[in-house]
Amino acid sequence: MYTPAHFDASDPAFCHAVIRAYPFAPLVMAGAASHLPFLLDTARGPLGTLVAHTARASPHADAALAGSPALVIFTGPHAYVSPSSYATAPAVPTWNYCAVHVHATPRPLDDAQTRAYLDRLATTFDTSGWRLSTQPADYQAKMLRGIVAFDLPIDRLEGKAKLSQNRSDADRDGVVAALERSPSPADRELANWMNRYR
Repeated sequence: MYTPAHFDASDPAFCHAVIRAYPFAPLVMAGAASHLPFLLDTARGPLGTLVAHTARASPHADAALAGSPALVIFTGPHAYVSPSSYATAPAVPTWNYCAVHVHATPRPLDDAQTRAYLDRLATTFDTSGWRLSTQPADYQAKMLRGIVAFDLPIDRLEGKAKLSQNRSDADRDGVVAALERSPSPADRELANWMNRYR
């Protein structure tokens, strides 16, 4: 990812914040891409470990079992920035955004680890209380046969926060104000991140 120095945000704390806030991301491996939800374990490994699963019929299942190198691309908040937001003129439009690239090598989980991961996945995202472990045993076994779950110990993190750091304080304030006035929740979310990471 092309990252000029003033937009470099490869600090693990920033990257982990993006991953946690936007956990659904494309996994690129073995010449294919799959869109998957990811869990992050920050305490496992120097940069953390992602955990995910894919359908056993997916090409990514074989790639994960073979330990093929993987790239996961997390897209954080993003929005169009109008030059009319700037105090400085002339100016051109741009796009502000946060992104994290994770480089890792998958390690398949065994059945017990997969069961624990699936319950943790449900605990993280399902507020209704549904858990695989509470389903009938034959149903659990059938579901487990249909997937491959894997850890992705993070080898390298690349973070980019293009949040108008290359502009004056007056220009940045103008962008934040314009985004905060926007009817788009995505624009207002980007304004929050711009305020958070000044």
